[in-house]
Amino acid sequence: MTSSRQSPKKGLPLRLLAVILVSTALDVAVSFQVSRWAYGWLPVPASTAAPYVDDLFSLEVGIGAFVFIGCVGFIVWSLLFSRAEKYDESDGLPIEGNTKLEITWTVIPFVIVMALAFYSIQVNEKLASLGPKQKYDVALNQAPDAVATLDARRDIGPIEVISRQWSWEFVYPDGVRSSELHLPLNQRANFLLISEDVLHSFYIPAFRLKQDIIPGSVISYSITPTREGRFRLRDAMFSGAYFSNNQTDVIVESEEEYASWLTTTAKRPLVQGLSPGTALYEKRLKDGDRGWATVPPAPPPMVNDPGNPEAPHDA
Repeated sequence: MTSSRQSPKKGLPLRLLAVILVSTALDVAVSFQVSRWAYGWLPVPASTAAPYVDDLFSLEVGIGAFVFIGCVGFIVWSLLFSRAEKYDESDGLPIEGNTKLEITWTVIPFVIVMALAFYSIQVNEKLASLGPKQKYDVALNQAPDAVATLDARRDIGPIEVISRQWSWEFVYPDGVRSSELHLPLNQRANFLLISEDVLHSFYIPAFRLKQDIIPGSVISYSITPTREGRFRLRDAMFSGAYFSNNQTDVIVESEEEYASWLTTTAKRPLVQGLSPGTALYEKRLKDGDRGWATVPPAPPPMVNDPGNPEAPHDA
């Protein structure tokens, strides 16, 4: 006798499929909005490199938000609708594995990671074309510009960026020296990054620029500022006791204002420049030289323009 009972249909129930589709659509919408918000988490973009870095950051935040919201949503759904009854202490169903599911959750992350890697490589190549950099070893008493190959596409420079414990000094092609970095708007500037003591890091968040400076070498690096304003330059490498105070400003101005500043500053005598660590070290000595051991800061640089450390900055 043949049974008339129908075998259950395979596949997801329509109700569950609808819940998955709606949840995924909501996850995508919220994640996209979070990726838009991510642009506001960064300092104002002020260089040609910034939009590419910001787009990559936004994409990574969006993907991360999608995965996070999806995982948390699944956990919450399980707690609310798939929990065991009260006082149910029985064992769960003996599930040995699901090959299709395991393949799915392996392939999807692999594809996402490979896509991010490919896009990151493209961004890195674009940044390399916008701001090429090259490291050169320097012998004792050898001039940095005699060793490094300068950027042939530069509009200004080379500007020597000299880092010390704990101060910055900028030397322009006409010999002008300053404690704050002045740059003309929309002009490709070529830097020669130099350290006179230990490792430092040339970090301008608004430019999306961070380049370590290595003692005994010179690094040729270029960048094009695209926004007028006063932006913060920080030493992002632990270079000793007062490295967090080793900051100064980058002033981006029009070509006319930049040329006028160079002309005016060249006529000024040399004075002591900014040296944030000096005052802190003197206070330490006055208090009895207690605390963590530290080396004395380098003497303040002699510059034509010491700058204004009290001026507000944009980022």
